[in-house]
Amino acid sequence: MQGQHTAQAEATLARDPVWAVPLLWRSEFRNMRVALVRRPALDLDGVFRIAREAELVMAGREYAVVTHQVLQLAARSGCTSYDCELVALTQELGVPLVTGDRAILEAFPDAAVALAAFAGLPGA
Repeated sequence: MQGQHTAQAEATLARDPVWAVPLLWRSEFRNMRVALVRRPALDLDGVFRIAREAELVMAGREYAVVTHQVLQLAARSGCTSYDCELVALTQELGVPLVTGDRAILEAFPDAAVALAAFAGLPGA
């Protein structure tokens, strides 16, 4: 699927093809896909195919996160608990959180890396 950050995401995937996600990713992913159906930019069959492919790619890379850690991060940062699930997971795994989300980048400069910078694209 093409979007505003497709080139950055593809460059990031080429640099590091092993991604990890909290279980929440499935709901977030579904929410983004249903928006495409409502526009309508994509039909349900297309959404089903994309979801199936994404779930296959992420199989074995989905993790539960610790609730109290997520809530502490959210209370301290002002970020959403959804975003803090990502931060908690990357802290647990000892890996950077590659994101284009400015609020996360500002709240967690020691854990988060800008998508464009990680991808190594011009203007990062």
